[in-house]
Amino acid sequence: MEPKTLTVPVGIVRMLAVVLTCISFSLVASVGHSSSSYWAWCMFTWCFCCFFTLFILLMEFCSLNTRVPISWDDFTTAFAMLATLMVLTASIIYPTFFSCPTCGKQIGATVTSWLAFILYATEVGLTRAKPGEVSGFLSTVPGLLKVLEAFVACIIFISLDSSYYSRFPGLQWCVAVYSLCFIFALLIILFTIGRLLALFPFSFDKVLTGYNVLAVLMYMTAVVVWPFYSFNKNPRPSGCNHCYWDSLAVVSFMTCFNLVVYVVDTCYSVRLVFFVSRA
Repeated sequence: MEPKTLTVPVGIVRMLAVVLTCISFSLVASVGHSSSSYWAWCMFTWCFCCFFTLFILLMEFCSLNTRVPISWDDFTTAFAMLATLMVLTASIIYPTFFSCPTCGKQIGATVTSWLAFILYATEVGLTRAKPGEVSGFLSTVPGLLKVLEAFVACIIFISLDSSYYSRFPGLQWCVAVYSLCFIFALLIILFTIGRLLALFPFSFDKVLTGYNVLAVLMYMTAVVVWPFYSFNKNPRPSGCNHCYWDSLAVVSFMTCFNLVVYVVDTCYSVRLVFFVSRA
């Protein structure tokens, strides 16, 4: 047993996050069910973050984290970054779509969700690698960017409407871009957590750089193709209130955002391979 894991700053932050995400989940569940994918995303976010944070606390309290065949520091850092992004999104989406000025439970869930976001962001700050420290890949800026890229792709996926994009080959290409880049980002994260990078018969940094360049090129096409097929001769309906057109706009914005993230990631990778390694 390691009781001190619950009294250090990271442990206290995690315990508070468990309580707040549980409150958010419970308040929204008491209001009732919705068939919206955005509602399902918010509920999944609070439930997932609550139970995974509790899992991490129990593993460290029982000293079981030292026995698992994975990079525990990479795992906890990646989860903290992912939880931060997921809870932030839920804190924005839920009040936008499902709350009102007189909805007490919905407002309460939103407040506790925002507080949970602050706690997870604090955890990222406490666990992120500092300059000069020896740490795992996911504790570094490029590693955190990989988590961000995968997360943004998830937001794109929950905003997609198959009945619309299936009618246009151009939009199908964009969905393929989102899917392929997401799969590769997820594989990199899993290989890092599973300590499998040493099995690569070639330089991981160079592979990462090549992948990032390819992802930037693919996302550049999606940034042009998705808005063209989505909004060409398709103005926003006059009575639109969170309709399909808004989802198309969300996908367009998140595509542009992810392109910027991939460009930044590529710059870091190029610097690592062609400058830092030569020093």
